[in-house]
Amino acid sequence: MQEDFSVRDNKREKVVLLVLGTLIALGPFSIDMYLPSFESIAIEFVISKKEVGLSLTSYFIGIALGQLIYGPIMDKYGRKIPLLIGLVIYFLAALSCAYSPSLTWLVASRFFLALGASGGMVAAKAVVRDIFPPEEVARAISFLMLIMGGAPIIAPTVGGIVITYFSWHAIFIILSVLSFLMFLSVFRFLPESIDPDASVELKLGKVLKKYYGILTDKVFLSFSMAGSFTIGALFAYISNAPILFMDNFNLSETEFGWLFGLNAGGLIVGSQLNRVVLKKNSTFKVSKIISILLVILSVFLIGNSLWYSNFYLTITNLFLILFLLGFQNPNTTALSLYPFTKKAGRASALIGSLKMGMGAIASFIISSFDTSSMLPMAVVIFVCLLSSCFFIFRFQIKEKEMLLKIQ
Repeated sequence: MQEDFSVRDNKREKVVLLVLGTLIALGPFSIDMYLPSFESIAIEFVISKKEVGLSLTSYFIGIALGQLIYGPIMDKYGRKIPLLIGLVIYFLAALSCAYSPSLTWLVASRFFLALGASGGMVAAKAVVRDIFPPEEVARAISFLMLIMGGAPIIAPTVGGIVITYFSWHAIFIILSVLSFLMFLSVFRFLPESIDPDASVELKLGKVLKKYYGILTDKVFLSFSMAGSFTIGALFAYISNAPILFMDNFNLSETEFGWLFGLNAGGLIVGSQLNRVVLKKNSTFKVSKIISILLVILSVFLIGNSLWYSNFYLTITNLFLILFLLGFQNPNTTALSLYPFTKKAGRASALIGSLKMGMGAIASFIISSFDTSSMLPMAVVIFVCLLSSCFFIFRFQIKEKEMLLKIQ
C-alpha cells in the first residue's frame, strides 16, 4: 500500500533518500571496485586486460536491458517488491562472479549482476519523482549523487586493498554481503511510494509501444539523449582508466585506486555545488552553460593526448570534466522526468537504459583499441560531449514555448 507523502516530513524524506542513495550506488560500486583487479584476473585466466574489459561491457549491456525490464514492472507492482527481487538476483550473481572458473563465466555472471543492480537504479529515480514536487527533483537527485559519488572514491581504493591482501574473488564476496545489507534496509526502511497499477501492460508489444511514446516526448528525447551522451563520456574514461594509469603512467594497483577515487571526488563536489547553484538559477540554464564548458575541456584533452601526454595535465583535465558531469547528470535526469508522473517508473527506466547503453557503446569502442594511448578515449569523450551539447541547444532553438514551462 502506498504511503501518504502529501504531508512533507523532512526526517522521513532523508531516510528514504539515504536508502535510495545506497541502492543507486550499488551500480557504480559494482564497476569501480573490481577495476584494480583487471591485471589479477588477466593473469589467472591467462588473457589480456583488454579481454577482461568484456566483463565491463557485459555489465553495461545488463544494466541497459535490466532497467527497461524493471520500468513497467515497477509501475504495475509498485517499487518495493521488484526491487527486493532484484537484490536477490544481485546477491546470487555476485557469488557466481566470485567463483567464476573462466572469463566466459565471469562475463555472463557480470551480466546478471547488472540485471540485479538495475532495479535499484530505476527505483531510486522513480521514487524521487513519486514523492518530490517537480521543482525539487533535481536537488533531490543531487543529494543522491552525494552518496552515489562516494562509490567511485571508496570502491577502487577498497578494491586495491583487497587485491593486495586477498584475491579478486574476495571483491565479489564483499559485494554479495553489501547487497544482503541493502535488502534488509529496503525491507525495513523504504516505504512503497505508489499503489500498484493493474492496468499496466507487460506484453512485449505494449511495453515497447509505451517506451516509444515516452521516447518521442520532445522534452524527454532532448534531455535523455543529452544525459546519455555525458554518461558515454564518463564510461569512456572509466573503461580506459586502468590501462591509462597503470600501463601508460605506470601506477600500481593501490596508487590507481587512490587516483581514480580522487578524480571521482570531482563528481561529488560538482553534484553538491549544483544543489546550491539551482537555488538561484534554472536547471536548463545551468545545463546549457555546463555543456559548453565540457566541450571546451574535451578539446583540451585531445590536445594533451596528441602533443604531450603530461600526467598532471591529464588528471587535472579529467578531474574538471568529472566535476562538471556532477552538475550535468542530475540536471538532465530531472529535465527528462519533468513531463511524467504516473509513468515515472518507465521514464526512469528508459533514461537509465539509454545512459547505460551509451556507456556500453563507449566501453566497447575503447576496448577495441589495443593501445595505452589516451587518444581514443579523448576522441570518444569529445564526440559524446559535443553531441550532448547539440541536443541541449537543439531543444532551446526548436521548443521555445516548452522551454518557458520547464524553467
